[in-house]
Amino acid sequence: MKIEANDITMIYPSGKKALQDITLQAETPNFIGILGPNGAGKTTLMKLLIAGLVPTKGKILLDGKPLLSQEKKFKSKLGYLAQSFGLYDELNVWQFLDYMAALKGIKNKNKAIDSVLEQTNMAERKKVRIHNLSGGQRQRVGIAQALLGNPELIILDEPTVGLDPEERVKFRNIFSEMAQNKIILLSTHIVEDVQAVCNRVLVIYNGSILFDGTPSDLILQTKGHVGIYVSQLGDNVPEGCEVVSKVNIAGGIQCRIVADKLPSFAKNTDPTLEDAYLYCIKREGEKE
Repeated sequence: MKIEANDITMIYPSGKKALQDITLQAETPNFIGILGPNGAGKTTLMKLLIAGLVPTKGKILLDGKPLLSQEKKFKSKLGYLAQSFGLYDELNVWQFLDYMAALKGIKNKNKAIDSVLEQTNMAERKKVRIHNLSGGQRQRVGIAQALLGNPELIILDEPTVGLDPEERVKFRNIFSEMAQNKIILLSTHIVEDVQAVCNRVLVIYNGSILFDGTPSDLILQTKGHVGIYVSQLGDNVPEGCEVVSKVNIAGGIQCRIVADKLPSFAKNTDPTLEDAYLYCIKREGEKE
């Protein structure tokens, strides 16, 4: 499978420009992490890629043909988890997945449902009504419906929200294994999830793609721009610096910062993907 977005611009009826001249391509296999602050355009991009929205300008192609001309065929190959997805609270888990399997046109529904229940560790809760599930269990049901039918393209918008750390690691591993023969797009605020499993990362800011490449390349661009120093309570952040984190230690507060030019008292340190992402956003913000 190959999906392409060529010179995409999306302007809502209100006049808000959500995306500007976006171009990207993804072929099987690919596990792409999408990072960006709230309002950057991540969710709009995902809705365009599932044919939930039609771009104001540009074309989206599936295997070289317009996406909208083969929407029914495309939906049978798609697994999608929205950031705010609706569940039918009066149904139990099995009934909901049975309904979703019917919508997807899955022939061997029982086998498909059993498979995703095992993957998401919800087999023992399959007869429980959705309104009686915890937040994390509801999220697992959402992930289960996205995995139904072994789709070729899986688009996940904040899939690990509400999951505990152990569950997050489990699902990261599931997604990573599935990506061996699929395209998976993962939008998240949890940079650690992207660093752990994605072979490619997109950084989106104000409707534009600032970076498209491997996590290692993004980190490499940030080398020499990350430092740590010990501060005292009430100290101001040095001018031109962005704080990544603050940790209380015996001698005060250890600050981790990114900057074009580090202050002389900061010790240079190796960057992480989170450092690289924040530095990428910081540079773009300074241009405005």
